[in-house]
Amino acid sequence: MELTPNYYKNCVGINCLAGSVENAKDIYEAADGHVVCGILTKNYPDNASCIDDLKKYQKAVNNAISVGLGAGDPNQSLMVSQVSAEVQPQHVNQVFSEVAYTRALLGQNNTVINGLVSPTGRVGYVNIATGPLSSKEKVAEIPVTTAIAFLKEMGGSSIKFFPMNGLDHKEEYEYIAKACADNNFSLEPTGGIDLENFESILQIAFDAGVKKILPHVYSSIIDQQTGLTRADDVKKLYEIIQNVVK
Repeated sequence: MELTPNYYKNCVGINCLAGSVENAKDIYEAADGHVVCGILTKNYPDNASCIDDLKKYQKAVNNAISVGLGAGDPNQSLMVSQVSAEVQPQHVNQVFSEVAYTRALLGQNNTVINGLVSPTGRVGYVNIATGPLSSKEKVAEIPVTTAIAFLKEMGGSSIKFFPMNGLDHKEEYEYIAKACADNNFSLEPTGGIDLENFESILQIAFDAGVKKILPHVYSSIIDQQTGLTRADDVKKLYEIIQNVVK
């Protein structure tokens, strides 16, 4: 099973939710393989059923799967770690405080693990209190560069900025993008990204010089009737990427 991420088009990939194995195949084809298919642990009652399902997705898309929390739910962090250790995916979504534990359980450095940090309303600072216990306490604001240093020390691969609410936190996002570029770290903008603002969000990171950018585009491109991500919309996102990354 391929562990090394192969979903970037030069420096950009897309993270989209897969509502079924067939949906994952359609998404993968629509983006010419430059996508990682998200599956949320929150949708499963236990580890065993989740692991069994994830293995089906792995076979369908050459292991380009992303083990997710589910709207950043910190209570899913342990399940994400345990399931990921078993299936060895290419990508893992994790709360800030659980990154090191996840890396240790994985037992290898190829899988991408992001660390979730949240906006603070202050440019240059992020909230790292995103774990199951810390999220119930006061906001823990630290400099973006310190958060990146922590993530590197813990074996993290990228910083996940969530919830962005599209471009509501544009100045904070611009600062994070520059910090990621300056510190050779990957960036995963997440929350409220759609076909309208995708290019702007991508362009900011690309112009800043971020070497690996993985925007998460979720609910905005999901068909509300079927619960499946629209492959046609994924294709449009991929076309935008090709226009930006030339």
